[in-house]
Amino acid sequence: MRKSLFIGSAVAIVTPFHNDAVNYPALAELIEFQIKGGSDAIVVCGTTGEASTMPDDEHIDVIKFAVEKINKRVPVIAGTGSNDTRHAIELTKAAEAVGADGILSVTPYYNKATQKGLYEHFKIIANNVNIPIVLYNVPSRTNLNMNPETIKALSEIDNIIAVKECNLGQVGDVVNLCGEDFSVYSGDDNTILPVLSLGGKGVISTMANIIPQDTHNIVTKFFQGDINGAIKMQLNALNLIKALFSEVNPIPIKAAVNLLGYKAGECRMPLTELSESNLAILRAEMKNYGLI
Repeated sequence: MRKSLFIGSAVAIVTPFHNDAVNYPALAELIEFQIKGGSDAIVVCGTTGEASTMPDDEHIDVIKFAVEKINKRVPVIAGTGSNDTRHAIELTKAAEAVGADGILSVTPYYNKATQKGLYEHFKIIANNVNIPIVLYNVPSRTNLNMNPETIKALSEIDNIIAVKECNLGQVGDVVNLCGEDFSVYSGDDNTILPVLSLGGKGVISTMANIIPQDTHNIVTKFFQGDINGAIKMQLNALNLIKALFSEVNPIPIKAAVNLLGYKAGECRMPLTELSESNLAILRAEMKNYGLI
């Protein structure tokens, strides 16, 4: 039986920028905040980490920095997806070379590959590395869904061990088809409990950037049998989650991290600052939650 990379909450950590460069001291602070807060794994250079605006050398430098800073305290999962299969292979091999424990690979965007194309894309990536691969199915961003049957076929490849699933309607089918040794993680903070109730193993979370302990505890309470406690925590976070997704991720979460007093900095273009009206809503919800 294959071992999960993690069970619980993995934070999709923001990448702090200052004057359009990575702010490594701030990233180190955020990593320590996450480990102290109970995050079970750290995902670097994902969607929330703005990997789409990182040149390759910077992208790999951030992964290498995180690996060295975390120093095996929790797993490091590196985002290395691309809509160019060759590019995805290069990034994935580089992440393995600098010590990532696993990689997160998104379905190719824009090209609109067929299901056969998706299978071949991920198969050749997997064949070029030895570390575990987490598939990432996020139709709202890619305009493409990876069908459960395709995920099933990919799960038969030894080092493809999990999926970050943002299509709640197919989670049950994926779990039924792929079996217990294939991990399904919620890709949305507002569906952690629904995914767990269908056999999921945890969440790859945006909100964990500001509430790592609570995000971890939602999953832990569920697996410990405190279903009512987990439900209460999930429901209590919903208004905060709405504020964190009032504009496209990671615009609001970076504003929230800044409001906590950490130096997340600005988003890179074409993303812009959170609007004043949504910033006021975010500040109010963070206050209601007891964060500020």
